[in-house]
Amino acid sequence: MAEAERTIGTPDVDDEAAAPAEQPKGKRKIAMLLGVAVFAYLLDLGSKMIVVAKLEHHEPIEIIGDLLKFEAVRNPGAAFGIGEAFTVIFTLIAAVVIVVIVRLARKLYSTPWAIALGLLLGGALGNLTDRLFRSPGVFEGAVVDFIAPAHFAVFNLADSAIVCGGFLIVILSFRGLDPDGTVHKD
Repeated sequence: MAEAERTIGTPDVDDEAAAPAEQPKGKRKIAMLLGVAVFAYLLDLGSKMIVVAKLEHHEPIEIIGDLLKFEAVRNPGAAFGIGEAFTVIFTLIAAVVIVVIVRLARKLYSTPWAIALGLLLGGALGNLTDRLFRSPGVFEGAVVDFIAPAHFAVFNLADSAIVCGGFLIVILSFRGLDPDGTVHKD
C-alpha cells in the first residue's frame, strides 16, 4: 500500500522521457498556425489583386444569377459598412488581435486551435494590409470586398477566414478543448 501511495503523483521515468517530446509537438502546431495563416493571407491578397485589376470599375459578375455576384466594393467600415468613420479603430483592433494570437501561439499544442487561430491571423492580416496600404491612406485604407450574396453584406476571403476561425473557436470552447491541448469536462 505504501508503495502504491508513493507512486501516485510521482512521475515515472517514462513520463520524464516523454516530457521533452512535448516541445517538438508544440513547434509543429506553431508551424501549422503559420502555414494556415500564410495560406489564408495569400489567398485573400491574391483575390483582392485580381478584383482590383479586373473587376473594379466594371459591372458585377453574376456567379449564381442574382443570388451571388462578384462586385468590387471599397469598405472603410466593418461588416455591413458599419462604422465607416472608425477605420483607425478597426485597424488597431486587427493589430491587437494579431498580437494576442502571436502570444497565444507560444502555448499552442492543439491542431484544431492552430487551424482556427491561423484562419483568424491570416484574415486579420489580410484586412490589416488593406487598412494600412490602400487609399485614402495609412490606417484609413478601405478594405476590398467582392463576394456579394443577395440580401447580405459584401465580403472578402479574409472576412471568411475570420468567421470560420471564430466559429471553430466557439465549437472548440464548447467542447472544452484548450489551445494547450487539454480537455475540460464539465
